[in-house]
Amino acid sequence: MQRWQLRTAVSLFVGYSAYYLCRSNLAVAAPLLIREFGGRGLDKEVLGEIASLGVLCYAAGKVVNGVLGDLLGGKRIFLLGMVGAVVATVAFGLGQGVAVFFGAWAVNRLVQAMGWAGLLKVTANWFSYRSYGKIMGLLSLSYLVGDIVAKLALGQLLTLGVGWRGLFGAAAGTLALVAVVNLFTLAPTPARVGLPDPPTNPDSLFEEATTGQPTSLQALLGPYFRSPAFLLMLVLSFGLTALREALSFWVPTYLVEAAHLSESAASQYSALYSGFGMVSILGAGYLSDAWLRGQRGPLLLAACLGLVPVLALMAQPAGSYVLPLLLTAGAGLLLLGPYSFLAGAMALDMGGRRGAATAAGLIDAVGYVGSTGALWLTGRLAERQGWGAAFLALAGLAAATAVAALVFYRTQERRPSQVALREAAAATSVDL
Repeated sequence: MQRWQLRTAVSLFVGYSAYYLCRSNLAVAAPLLIREFGGRGLDKEVLGEIASLGVLCYAAGKVVNGVLGDLLGGKRIFLLGMVGAVVATVAFGLGQGVAVFFGAWAVNRLVQAMGWAGLLKVTANWFSYRSYGKIMGLLSLSYLVGDIVAKLALGQLLTLGVGWRGLFGAAAGTLALVAVVNLFTLAPTPARVGLPDPPTNPDSLFEEATTGQPTSLQALLGPYFRSPAFLLMLVLSFGLTALREALSFWVPTYLVEAAHLSESAASQYSALYSGFGMVSILGAGYLSDAWLRGQRGPLLLAACLGLVPVLALMAQPAGSYVLPLLLTAGAGLLLLGPYSFLAGAMALDMGGRRGAATAAGLIDAVGYVGSTGALWLTGRLAERQGWGAAFLALAGLAAATAVAALVFYRTQERRPSQVALREAAAATSVDL
C-alpha cells in the first residue's frame, strides 16, 4: 500500500507542477508578445485584460470542474485538464492576433481548473484522513515548485534564442509528455490495483463506506450549503486568499517604493515570501496531523492574529530595507501554510472520497472573488494614499478573518467529533 501511495503522490506532484508550464508561460513571454504585436493593439493594458479574463475563467472552472471531478473521477479529470491545456497552449502559440489570444487563454485557464480538482479526488481515494494535513502539505508545494521551475526553464529557453512561439510549443510538448506518463503511473483508486480503501473521515459531510460517485448533483451540493462549518470555511477562504494574492502580487512593488530596492533586487528578495511559505506549508500540515489531531482552526487563528501586527508594521515607513524583508518573510511563514489547508486538507475533511473535489472548487472560487477585490483595493489605496493605508486595510482584513477562524474553532472543532467519541469509547472499554 505504501509503495502505491508514494507512486500516487509523486505522479500527482509532478503532474500538477507540469500544469504551470502552460500557465506561467504567458508571464515569461509577455515582453516578446508586446514587442511583436504592439502595433496591432497588444500593449500592457490589453495583456492585463487577457490575464484578468483568465483568472475569471479559472474561478468559474473551479466550481464546474470540482463537481465534474466528483462525478467523473479524479484521474480522468486530472488528465483531461492536461490535454485541454496542451490544445489551448498550441492554439495560443499559433495565434496571429489579440482575439485568438483572448480565446485561447480563457480556455486554457478554464480547463486548468481540472488539475486541482482531480488531484484532490485521487488523494481522497488513496490516503487516510489521519494524514490529510501531511500529504496535502507536500502536494501543495507543487504549485510553488511548478511556478519556479517553469519560469526558470522557460526563461532559459529565451536565453537560447527560442521565440515566444517555440516557448509555448515546448511548454505544451512537455505537459503532453507528463500526461502520457501519468496515464500509466496513476491509479484512480486502490481498488483498481486490488488494495483496500483507506479510512475515511467519520466527520465528513457524506456517509460513505465506498468510493462510489454521488448519485445526483443535489446529493453532492446540498450537504455543503447546509453545513455551518463549510460556510465558515468559505468566509475564511475569502479572507486568506485575498491576503495571499494581494501580498504575492504587490510585495515586489512595495519593496521598490518603501524599502528603496532596485527592481531586480526587489524581484529576487520577494522570493522570501514563497520560500518561507514552503516551510509554512510543510510545518502546518505536520503540526495539524501530529499535534492537533486533525484540527486546523488553531493554526488558522494563530496565523490571522500574527498577520495583524506584521501588516501593521509594513504600513510604517521603513528606515532601511532590513525590516521590510523580515516582514515579507514573516508574512509568508504565517500565511501560506494555514491558507493551504482550505482547498487541501479541510476540503478532504469535509468532502471525503465522495465530495472533496467539489469542496475544493467552491472554496477556491469564493477565495478568488476575494482576491480580485483585494488586488484592486490594495493598488488603489497604495496609489492614492500610500502603502501605509494599503497595509492597514490588509491588517483589518486579517483581523476580520481571525474572528471567523475563532468562530470556526469554537463552534466546529471544540465540539466532540466522531473520531474523539470513538477514541473515548475505546479507552473506556479498555479500562473496564
